[in-house]
Formats: sequence, C-alpha cells, structure tokens
Amino acid sequence: MQDITPEQLYKTIGKNVAKYRKEKKLSQLDLSLKMGYKSVSVVSGAEIYYKSKHFNLEQLLKISQILEIDLCDFLKTK
Repeated sequence: MQDITPEQLYKTIGKNVAKYRKEKKLSQLDLSLKMGYKSVSVVSGAEIYYKSKHFNLEQLLKISQILEIDLCDFLKTK
C-alpha cells in the first residue's frame, strides 16, 4: 500500500464504498439520504472519483456506521 498515489487511494475507497453499499442493497440515493444529503451527487461522484471528488473522513465514518462495516475495510485493495 506504500506505493499508492492519493488518486489511486481515493478510487479504491470509492469502489469499496460502492461494493459494500450494493451488498447492503442500498441505492446511492438511500445512502445519501441517510448521510443527510438531499441528492446523490456526493456519493455518486466520490464512488467513481468524478472530477477529483472523494469522500472525506467524516463522510467515511458516517458511511461505515450506516453500512455497519469497519472503517478500515474501505482501504482494502482486494
């Protein structure tokens, strides 16, 4: 994990959020609403690192609590 760029890390986190969200059968809108947002733009953009959008630590903490997973799981590359 040491030879990873910030961009690669953000993409990995986004992919993992999408994976765990889908496993819990939540849509992007469902997750966004549970996080306190009124639209999917934050979640959808950060999941695919669109225009360098990424999740911040507070958002990741909220997501891990909503999905009931360990925060560290978002960093796993496999």
